[in-house]
Amino acid sequence: MCKEFNGVVYDTKTSTVDKKFTYGVPGDPCGYEETLYITNDGRYFVYTNGGFSSKYPVENIIPIEREEVKNWILSH
Repeated sequence: MCKEFNGVVYDTKTSTVDKKFTYGVPGDPCGYEETLYITNDGRYFVYTNGGFSSKYPVENIIPIEREEVKNWILSH
C-alpha cells in the first residue's frame, strides 16, 4: 500500500518492517494487524488492516513521529 501525506510518500513495498503485532487468527472478522515500518529516509509509519468487524476494517497508513515509536511499541 502506498499513501502520501504532506508531500511525503509512505510505501509498504519500499520500506522496512520494524515491528508487527497480530491480533486474532487469519479469517477472524475481529482480527487485525498493526505493522510499524521505517522508510529509507528514516520516517516511521504504521500500516493497519483487519477483518470487517475489527477496529481496522479498511487498510490504512498512519505516519508516526520517531518520538512516538517507543510508546507505540509499549502500548502493545
